[in-house]
Amino acid sequence: MISPLTALGVSAPILAAPMAGGPSTPALVTAAARANGLGFLAGGYKPADALAEQIAAVRAEGVGFGVNLFAPNPIPVDPESFRRYARTITPEARPYGIDVLSAGIVEDDDHWSDKIDLLLSDPVPVVSFTFGIPQAAVIAALRAAGTLVIQTVTSPAEAHQAVEAGADLLTVQASAAGGHSGTLTPRHLPAFIPLPDLVRQVRQAVSAPLIGAGGLATSAAVSAALRAGAAAVMVGTVLLRADEAGTSHPHRAALADPVRRETVVTRAFTGRPARALRNHFTDRYTALAPAGYPALHHLTGPLRRAAAAAGDPERINLWAGTGYRHATAEPAAQILRRLIP
Repeated sequence: MISPLTALGVSAPILAAPMAGGPSTPALVTAAARANGLGFLAGGYKPADALAEQIAAVRAEGVGFGVNLFAPNPIPVDPESFRRYARTITPEARPYGIDVLSAGIVEDDDHWSDKIDLLLSDPVPVVSFTFGIPQAAVIAALRAAGTLVIQTVTSPAEAHQAVEAGADLLTVQASAAGGHSGTLTPRHLPAFIPLPDLVRQVRQAVSAPLIGAGGLATSAAVSAALRAGAAAVMVGTVLLRADEAGTSHPHRAALADPVRRETVVTRAFTGRPARALRNHFTDRYTALAPAGYPALHHLTGPLRRAAAAAGDPERINLWAGTGYRHATAEPAAQILRRLIP
């Protein structure tokens, strides 16, 4: 186990990944810590005050934990492409009374400065970043506050950039991962490279400790990542049906549905590459969606929320990695302990 995490009381090499949009909860993070691992609160898609409440809830349990943020790396959308896509998805929104045609283009930074200010004024044990690499000064300030900094990378070149910026550890994310890719070049779909191979490539490029992530759902897969050079692994999809997860009912049901046999990488929901279970929306719109994050995320958000509330799995982002068949409905601690080689 990597010494920086060992100092935080982590004795099992299995970490619980941050899953924004609801699945990651204080209860899930606490369960991961009590299974001798470490869990991450998902700071994405929430303002600083909501994140502060979740931090306080985990702190009250007296366990170690981390916080993940989306670092700004916008993909400005072409206005005409945005309007064309809004027209294209109108038939999906109309039954829910949602007017996507009047939606404006929103290019926000997910409350970045407010959340960095929060984490500097009230430091947490670990902060991880994805989507982009923060300025070196931000990383230095967090480290000076006593926070361990982890950066998500998807290639050796990104690993070099992260180390140069001052990251303590790297999460090496393979394209088999569910949800958004952490790629720094999101206009291009990430190549499919098995996680052990990607870990070896990054291991040869940098000396920083590595955490493997992407498609890990069995102890054999975890063992392969560790043998390849990862000091620990991070799992997400396998926890989506855990008792403590905040995953929506239609998402949980879809993960267990034997009819669903495939995941795809799509921009259809957010304008940024993300792996999800195939459904009506991915089949119809993956080839039509322009690159544009966070504009497309905000465009489709009302539709996805309405569909989730209605129990409609065909119009929501069913994020899932390639190991989704191993997601089970049971306490998180049991899932995590079963993954230890």
